[in-house]
Amino acid sequence: MDRNLALELVRVTETAALASAAFMGRGDKNGADGAAVEGMRKAFESVNVKGEVVIGEGELDEAPMLYIGEKVGCGEIEVDIAVDPLDGTSLIAKSLPNAIAVIAMGAKNSLLKAPDTYMEKIMVGPKGKGLIDIDDSVTNNITRVAKAMNKRLKDMTIIVQDRKRHDDIVKEARDLGVRIKFFDVGDIAAGLATCFNDSDVDMLFGIGGGPEGVIAAAALKCMGGDMQARIHPLSEEEYQRCYEMNFTKEEISKKLTLEDLAKGEELFFAATGVTSGEFLKGVTYKGEDMMQTQSVVMRNKTKTVRFVDAIHRLDKNDIIEELMEKYKDL
Repeated sequence: MDRNLALELVRVTETAALASAAFMGRGDKNGADGAAVEGMRKAFESVNVKGEVVIGEGELDEAPMLYIGEKVGCGEIEVDIAVDPLDGTSLIAKSLPNAIAVIAMGAKNSLLKAPDTYMEKIMVGPKGKGLIDIDDSVTNNITRVAKAMNKRLKDMTIIVQDRKRHDDIVKEARDLGVRIKFFDVGDIAAGLATCFNDSDVDMLFGIGGGPEGVIAAAALKCMGGDMQARIHPLSEEEYQRCYEMNFTKEEISKKLTLEDLAKGEELFFAATGVTSGEFLKGVTYKGEDMMQTQSVVMRNKTKTVRFVDAIHRLDKNDIIEELMEKYKDL
């Protein structure tokens, strides 16, 4: 695939972030999500791919745009697209850190078509690659990675979503003397933190969103990190969702490697910060008709990771100008 697609994807995540920023701190997470979805969908119209949304906003009867199976783009290159126009809707509603707009893209049939259920996950950065096993204990996983990172156990930091279902993970890690960093929402940003050198996060453990797991897997692969996962339905309704997508009981219980989640070399990942967080600055207003964004874009084939700072003239961007007019009375 053309390497220039990376910059095209950044423009798409930038548009979603700029659109949703109008709702920052206004307590309207649904409005913010709707704006991000609309902005991202409109921006895709000029991307030179023939894309199919394999992870998106739901089925056709659940989502008017970026629904699973929707075709996007204006080119001939067939690709899988996984989107989360606003990962952290409640975060932007309260102006809390780590809300981001994200896209993963790969060659046709490269991304796991994960059901919208929960997923058990372990994520690590490059130094922990090949050392994790989701079937092993928290203690053994942390101990192996700590040794590879030349760190004492008391200097290791894991990140865990602050949920009751993770009490056993928290207890085992604390018994080991490991530091624990909690997050509320935003699985993708939390997982990516394991791969950035200036982050204090070494590993992620827990049960979070399945679709978000696939998107994060594409990014981890681009950065040389590692991940294992397992589909983990928490209700009969979620099991039924898996069966409707033709997952068997054996496939639901299968240990998934990074390659199972995101196959091959031709993978891209792009994200733009909406609120400032672990590795991206959020959208800022620079005066009338000017806004600033920070994005990251990755390409697996070359392992290139680029940060993109941009100043946007809203009166020169037809999509954003249209959406800003729509939301001017907020």
